[in-house]
Amino acid sequence: MKDILGQAIHDHYHQQQEHQLWINNQYGPSEEMPVEAYFREEDDMPDIEWLALNECRGDILDIGAGAGAHVLILQERGFDVTALDISNMASTVMKARGVHKVITANIFEYRDQQYDTLLLLMNGIGLTGTLLQLKTFLQHTKQLLKPGGQLLFDSSDIAYLYEGKLPENGVYYGEIQYQYQYNQQKTDWFPWLYIDEQTLTRIAEEIGYNIEVLLEDEFKQYLVRLTVK
Repeated sequence: MKDILGQAIHDHYHQQQEHQLWINNQYGPSEEMPVEAYFREEDDMPDIEWLALNECRGDILDIGAGAGAHVLILQERGFDVTALDISNMASTVMKARGVHKVITANIFEYRDQQYDTLLLLMNGIGLTGTLLQLKTFLQHTKQLLKPGGQLLFDSSDIAYLYEGKLPENGVYYGEIQYQYQYNQQKTDWFPWLYIDEQTLTRIAEEIGYNIEVLLEDEFKQYLVRLTVK
């Protein structure tokens, strides 16, 4: 699939001619994604991300690190933190911005090292795409966690999008199809997951994790910590 998000991050960093980054969906109008959001500093981050950064400990792997906004903050705090992203262009930008450890890889195929904290922010858990792939992911991350390690990530309940009429086709309502559009190019459609707390709790416990909700806001966005039982 075309690396459109990586291209947008690259263009923004190098101050080249920028275009609007759009996210197309199958439930409503296209939404603009401000590329500068990937370059935010700590003062610009919402409470959920601020708390997640404060809850990090030990050796950290930031999964889907983007332009490295969270990694740079953790580095500055003195943590041993590694950025992982599937995008070559995003990885190049992170290195140029001063991220010390960058790995370009698919998290489902990565098994080189273990960490005390696995971090996925900006609904990074969405990369699993479906409830089935979430289960696969949670099994895989057990191999990446040191004893006593933790998974920190945020998600949200998007039932509000359906105005009380959830789909009846057997597909979980948080499994969304998206498409990036940038500079007259489009990616293929890809799945992205938003998961409600109750469903996440059931799956996490089924896979063998304890779950702790650290923060929930009025929009049903929430931050969780998962630890292996």
